[in-house]
Amino acid sequence: MSSFRINLHEAIYSLSDALDLVGVTHIHHGKRVAYIAAEIAKYAGWSRRRLDDLFQGAILHDCGVSKTQIHARLAQFEWENEAEHCILGAELIASCNLLNPLGNMVRYHHTHWEELKGIELSEEDKLAANCIYLADRIDIACLNARGTSSNLLLLKDTVRNRILEKRDDWFHPLLVDCFMAVSTQEGFWFALESEHVSGYVARWVFESNDVEIDFQVLRSLVRVFSRIVDAKSSFTRKHSEGVAALARYLGQMFALPERTCEMLELAGLLHDLGKLRVPDELLEKRGKLTLLEYASVKRHSFDTYNILKNIHGLEEIALWAGQHHERIDGSGYPYHKSNGEISLESRIIATSDVFQALAQRRPYRDPLPPAEILLILKEQAANGKLDASVVEAIETHLAECHEVAISGER
Repeated sequence: MSSFRINLHEAIYSLSDALDLVGVTHIHHGKRVAYIAAEIAKYAGWSRRRLDDLFQGAILHDCGVSKTQIHARLAQFEWENEAEHCILGAELIASCNLLNPLGNMVRYHHTHWEELKGIELSEEDKLAANCIYLADRIDIACLNARGTSSNLLLLKDTVRNRILEKRDDWFHPLLVDCFMAVSTQEGFWFALESEHVSGYVARWVFESNDVEIDFQVLRSLVRVFSRIVDAKSSFTRKHSEGVAALARYLGQMFALPERTCEMLELAGLLHDLGKLRVPDELLEKRGKLTLLEYASVKRHSFDTYNILKNIHGLEEIALWAGQHHERIDGSGYPYHKSNGEISLESRIIATSDVFQALAQRRPYRDPLPPAEILLILKEQAANGKLDASVVEAIETHLAECHEVAISGER
């Protein structure tokens, strides 16, 4: 089993960019919440360890939100069933040992302080969860207030008063007092602008070090995000898992090194990361997409690459994942790479993606049987779309490839 040297803060930061995509237009919410929460906690005198955990929990607090229609509700100051995405997020976090310390923050980041006091948690966890809740509602209060002015300095009193009304009930009084203190500074509000808050978070990344982690640990982190992507639609459930498993299996058939096969699995898990930007209704549409809708869908592989390329140590994985819609004849997207410009690994991911999608139910068709999938793959290879050698490998082990591709759906 291989090990990978990466900066975990950098990975979490980059992958949080994927969560931002769900908002479509309301982006950087997680980063703003991390900034606000950190400023409050610093004023309260929290230790560096607590600050670091808080920052990670804040930047990932909405990991339970995959659907654009659910994300739209986040802009409401309160709504029914708001704890559902907290529970889903906590379940995702629990699946990754690296993220376990963040579980309670994510689970209770919409729980009122009055209720949180009676829940059996450590005082540190209660305060961290409530600090994220406070920061989250501050950002939403800013968003709601922007209807009257685009200048946050003119809105700060409105936001501060709204938060002050919830002191003791929704939010711990000490945390509210710390917010009231730090928010007297104009700089606090200026830093909420996108370019400044991104710089603030980037500094957090810069101050951390690379670490050596084994493949199983890295896969558990990556799988959190693949599950977020696949949860966007019931029709794509386990799609990324299936692509990853098939890509690794094909890599082994080509006798690629074990590390390369592991990287193929990671690329398969991450290949559709950019699809979080795609509106839910397009993934659920039964009819043919319009030109405008198709243009919206086509950017997802670009977004995947754009997010992953910033994680040092995963550059090749970013390339393979981002090229899963490139085609041998240059007709693919987003860069129209052709033949020699597309690596074998990228061709394996591309073919695995087509195979697994055809094996799954879609809103416009039932899953196709293996023989019919093979006919489509062979036709695409003959037309210069897919790599013929990869399709031939599938043909020689068709039943096994089909079993691997759909095994995660059972």
